[in-house]
Amino acid sequence: MKSLTRFLAGAAALLLASSAFAADLTSQLGIQTWTLRNLNFDQVVEFAKKHGIKNLQMIGNHMDPKAPPAETLRKKAVLEAAGLKVYTFGVAGTSLDKEDNRKLFEFAKLLGIQVIVVEPNDYKIFDNLEELVKEYDIRIAIHNHGIRSLYGNPAVVRALIKHRDPRIGVCMDAGWVTSTGMDPTDIFKKYEGRVYDIHLKDKRVEKTVGEDVSFDTHIGKGQGRLETLMAELKKTNWPGVLAIETDSPEFAKDPNEFVAGAKAFVEQHGK
Repeated sequence: MKSLTRFLAGAAALLLASSAFAADLTSQLGIQTWTLRNLNFDQVVEFAKKHGIKNLQMIGNHMDPKAPPAETLRKKAVLEAAGLKVYTFGVAGTSLDKEDNRKLFEFAKLLGIQVIVVEPNDYKIFDNLEELVKEYDIRIAIHNHGIRSLYGNPAVVRALIKHRDPRIGVCMDAGWVTSTGMDPTDIFKKYEGRVYDIHLKDKRVEKTVGEDVSFDTHIGKGQGRLETLMAELKKTNWPGVLAIETDSPEFAKDPNEFVAGAKAFVEQHGK
């Protein structure tokens, strides 16, 4: 009985320790290289090293899924030598042609990517994407843009993924959720564990005579109440990556201040 008690006590302590570790979101920080769209591949590597960000979500400007495998492996070697990794790619273009989409999965396999961010322009594309998800055992995460996009309404996305393979989930762009007037924390909860990637973005919305207009802000300075999202991610031990991102051309001209501020925000609210 004493040995069982000691075992249970040890197991409880280990669980608490692992939970505490998992709750530190600073180790889960990444960057969406759309933020670095004015830089070339080598400059992206240097920027990530400078800011101590190891997880990269690449865009086509920096890596081409249809490039020869030798070129992909060359860039992978450069990243690994710098202590960096491509944890995902997106937003990736997709097609009704399954074999065209297969190139994307082969690219992901070559890099060791476990999730691909997508935003198909036709719901029918999910049929062949689901087949590839099952074949490669690589997840896909649906990205959302504004409310007028196919995936701007979270209720539509939940309905789309409800009866699909559980490896089909969501890349929740917190900024674009905020632009709709919805709360990113509330939407995260409603996805019930199907959020596989997060774009850490903040926006403010201004009322106009016509449609409301949204603008990117520094992380934590908009209307996304992102500190509450951080608290929810810690509470649930969310295992994904928070990819710093901005749509602002002004921030993208010199992203150093924006990225440093985003990192400071996560360090303040993510531990």
